[in-house]
Amino acid sequence: MDTIFLQGVQCECVIGVWEWEKKITQTLVLDIELATDIMAAAASDNLKDTVDYKHLTERVLEVAKERPYNLIETLIERLARMILAEFDTPWVRIKLDKGGAVKKVKHVGVAIERGSRG
Repeated sequence: MDTIFLQGVQCECVIGVWEWEKKITQTLVLDIELATDIMAAAASDNLKDTVDYKHLTERVLEVAKERPYNLIETLIERLARMILAEFDTPWVRIKLDKGGAVKKVKHVGVAIERGSRG
C-alpha cells in the first residue's frame, strides 16, 4: 500500500469553546496521510487514476468552514469520515495543530487514524 500525504494544510475556521473564540476565525494546520495504490496512476500518468490532492484539500477546507465547531476532536473526526467516504481510501491519518491554544504550550492538537492500511 502506498501513501499520499499533504503536510501543513492551513485551514481557516471558527473553532473553540470560549465565547471569544466563537467570534473569530482561527488557523489550524493539518497533516493528512491516506493509503492508496498508485500503480494505475503511475502506469497511465493520468490524474483520474489517483487521488486528486487539490480536490482533497478543497474538500477539507469546505468541511472546516461548513459550520462552527466547539472541539478540534469533532472537526478531525468529520474530516476523517469524509476522506474515507469520498476518496476511496481504506485508511487515513490526520494530525490537527491548533497552535498555541494553551499558554506556555507551542502546539496543541489531536492526531487520529481511521480505517485499516490492509
